[in-house]
Amino acid sequence: MALADELASLADLHAKGSLSDEEFARAKARLLGGADAASTGAAGEALNTLRRTGGDRWLGGVCGGLARSTGLEAWAWRLMFTALFLFAGAGLLVYLLLWIFVPGDGQSR
Repeated sequence: MALADELASLADLHAKGSLSDEEFARAKARLLGGADAASTGAAGEALNTLRRTGGDRWLGGVCGGLARSTGLEAWAWRLMFTALFLFAGAGLLVYLLLWIFVPGDGQSR
């Protein structure tokens, strides 16, 4: 199906009310090649800029990096990881994986 045909089909679905304005805009952006910018949004940007901190750290700097990326305080992230650790040890596993796979920001203590 050609791009013009797909756009016409989307416009027809939008006119019939099958697609909301937002769904139509996202589908049109995806067809026109702007899917990367439309789909990543703020959450994707935060994940792409996630770095462990060298300054705000207790162990590996994971919570400080998450705080910088998300806007939630580092103590709240530490509390969440502690709570997850107390319930089946999942917090420790997630923290260790983030410590291993998230790069540092290049600053030392």
